[in-house]
Amino acid sequence: MAEIIQRDGTWTFDGDTVRIVPGGKAHPVRQELGEIAVPLEAVAGVSFEPDRKGGRLRLRLRGGACPVLRAADGRLKDGADPYALTVEKDRTGVAEYFVDEVRNALLIEQVPDTPVDRFLLPGPTLPVSGGGGDGTASFDGESVRLTWNWKAEESKTAGGASTFPLSRIAAVRWLPAIGLENGYLRFEPVEGPVSAPPKYDPYALDLWGMSKKEHTAVLVAAAVLMRLPGARAALDAPQASPALTKAAEPAAAPAGDHDALLRRLRELGELHRAGVLTDEEFSTAKQAVLRSM
Repeated sequence: MAEIIQRDGTWTFDGDTVRIVPGGKAHPVRQELGEIAVPLEAVAGVSFEPDRKGGRLRLRLRGGACPVLRAADGRLKDGADPYALTVEKDRTGVAEYFVDEVRNALLIEQVPDTPVDRFLLPGPTLPVSGGGGDGTASFDGESVRLTWNWKAEESKTAGGASTFPLSRIAAVRWLPAIGLENGYLRFEPVEGPVSAPPKYDPYALDLWGMSKKEHTAVLVAAAVLMRLPGARAALDAPQASPALTKAAEPAAAPAGDHDALLRRLRELGELHRAGVLTDEEFSTAKQAVLRSM
């Protein structure tokens, strides 16, 4: 058995399963997710990234294996990533040994690193809840409930808490707050997406990025995602990131309003520098705005 114990958490590997237990001061997302048992068949690779303070042990899963990673769509910070472990300088040798053990097992079992067509991990334990800037979302496996706080807009609070069954949800999207841009946890009803901004949408939480606790909303998104009827189809079909979809929408600014289009270009640049948009996504979105000009 290979084992590494750090303040950030404990990882063990018995030849079949990588067991991950978060540390007491780990990011709220990792604490809420709790202990994770990752079967070897879900692992695409493992690596140790050294730095002057020690390094980071990272487990790479096969695409589509984890509902949390699917819901996050590459937007989880390292601190919130349940498959990354901060390693202290005096434990780098243990981390390298851990990597060798997992890699040898992957080679012996001939585990492919290709995406899978079903979730291989169970996801968050139900019931699950997550905070937002203007309320809290909870899910019990059958219904989603959005409870508003005093900071929510009247368009949300006027009708009280929103409760709707899973059968009324067509899709769920999570986008964290980035810089000065708010994020959201949004549930799209089967009758069609709401056109209002998340701030006024009764099917959405507005995420302000004021605390790490807000990131736990991704766990609600993951729990709902894996229970949607179209979850498997969503895994098979690659999707553009919400940030790219939002950035490339020409309808958000009239074609003749050059000031608005210039602001859009600046926003694209900020998203690109923040790592939200890849080089390819940035180029595609930028060309869409330039065509509008």
